[in-house]
Amino acid sequence: MAEPRTSPLRAPQQRGGRSLGRGRRLLKAVGFGLGFAVPVTALAFVVREKFLPVIELDERLIVAATDITRDNPWLRTSLVVWQEMTQPKWVYVVATGVVLLVWRRHRELTTRAAWAFITMMVAWNLQLVLKAVVQRARPVVSDPVSHAPGYSFPSGHAANAAAVAAVMILFLWPLLSPAVRRWVVGGLVTFALLTALDRVFLGVHFPSDVLAGVLFGVGLGTASYVGYLGWNPQHPDDSLPPEGAAGPEPSKGTT
Repeated sequence: MAEPRTSPLRAPQQRGGRSLGRGRRLLKAVGFGLGFAVPVTALAFVVREKFLPVIELDERLIVAATDITRDNPWLRTSLVVWQEMTQPKWVYVVATGVVLLVWRRHRELTTRAAWAFITMMVAWNLQLVLKAVVQRARPVVSDPVSHAPGYSFPSGHAANAAAVAAVMILFLWPLLSPAVRRWVVGGLVTFALLTALDRVFLGVHFPSDVLAGVLFGVGLGTASYVGYLGWNPQHPDDSLPPEGAAGPEPSKGTT
């Protein structure tokens, strides 16, 4: 008996549909990345070329912020403690611990856990590369509140805090109830914003440094996640994050 004439055609069509869906998603990831990369690149160009209006605004804001810190010893103490608590190495130790804990309890999320860890490590190293490229000097303030080594743009504390916040929100989203999601998102956003403000009020980064750091961290985490969904979706036309169940992971323990 002859085989149905349509069978040789259906598999290529399905493969083509999956490829097209994956391509669309990967293009969206590129779009997300460019949406954040353009302003970061523009800021880097502006500070490297010493565009006067931005430089003057940065200097006025850093002086005003450090004056407030200097006049409030309790604030200075709190900022220094926060600075030490939010050193990137400690932030990534905690975030990696969360990823490992979730992976041990939800082995079906293995590729999602790998995505989270790899993205955070890329963010940690890539912001160091960006610092070396721009080579902006740290703020110089009379009677400085604090000191920090290395280059200034972007703020490493701000970039890493924003990257961890973005990755953790996207990583944990399908595991949390709506009520818990609000607390987690609020807590992580607050953590990133406080870390950014800490750098300015201690006088170790200009406002444009922390703005670039936040844009870098959020942009990298978001673009990486959209790319992850594009490479490994359940279905070519699934909606983009946050998903409602368990992201692009298979639901039966396979990866």
